[in-house]
Amino acid sequence: MSEVKKVATRVGYAEALVELGKEHEEVVVLDADLAAATQTKVFREQFPERHIDCGIAEANMTGIAAGLSTCGKVPFMSSFAMFAAGRAFEQVRNSIGYPHLNVKIGATHAGISVGEDGATHQCNEDIALMRTIPGMVVINPCDSVEAKAAVKAAYEHNGPVYLRFGRLAIPVINDEENYHFELGKGIVLKEGTDVTIIATGLCVNESMEAAKMLEADGISAEVINIHTIKPLDEELVLSSAKKTGKVVTVEEHSVIGGLGSAVADVLSEKEPTRMIKIGINDVFGESGPAVELIKKYGLDAESIYKKVKAFTK
Repeated sequence: MSEVKKVATRVGYAEALVELGKEHEEVVVLDADLAAATQTKVFREQFPERHIDCGIAEANMTGIAAGLSTCGKVPFMSSFAMFAAGRAFEQVRNSIGYPHLNVKIGATHAGISVGEDGATHQCNEDIALMRTIPGMVVINPCDSVEAKAAVKAAYEHNGPVYLRFGRLAIPVINDEENYHFELGKGIVLKEGTDVTIIATGLCVNESMEAAKMLEADGISAEVINIHTIKPLDEELVLSSAKKTGKVVTVEEHSVIGGLGSAVADVLSEKEPTRMIKIGINDVFGESGPAVELIKKYGLDAESIYKKVKAFTK
């Protein structure tokens, strides 16, 4: 059996930036002294005149990106999620969101899979923060292939976009040649009748593996990849909920304000359905190997399997 290819979504981000840079001279990339970690160094190597290192000054970088966008440029500002969404929230809200500028935010190292960097850098609140900004698109790709496609879709979209990427190398589950990304449209990866599992980011692959275990127990799970959390694919969520009658959301993010909250908002208003949210349960993370943290906080396939199985009884 061949080994599964694993690539971090931040790598897909960097590859897409280079491809966009070759095609569009108006694409510029800003970084906050983290070009090696965010992988934007790849863009810098090819287009040094279009890469701006703003130093450890994320708020200032946000203002620079906003200014560039008013001059016909398409800026991709890059930093860790904790800094791009957390430290610079006010500037993102007021300088990018309020005037609805065409700025793309590439936020890497999101979630507990940052690992040894610890709780201060494990941003499990960024999706919640970005969802609250009017007009902000929020995307969380499940693998490097989807990440590349998402970055290109973000470029095509006129308006602010928040792109969430991870540090950890994760399984590549999409075929680049045949993959199609559509902003705001979820993807049914597996049909099912007993329960709907709606996942995002690295939890998509884990949910697919959990669904295989459930299948062995006679439980038919439908698995949906929601890469765009805002705008949410409400039609797909509602149709699947009507079919199965039970919904489970899975995310490497706080259960407060993220994918689970977005799905719950829709279901409570339009199709009341039994559901549970699997994610980070109102706690901070901790320092440790990423894979071990994913398991400890119940986001691995086996943990998801056990929770969904108990929920369907």
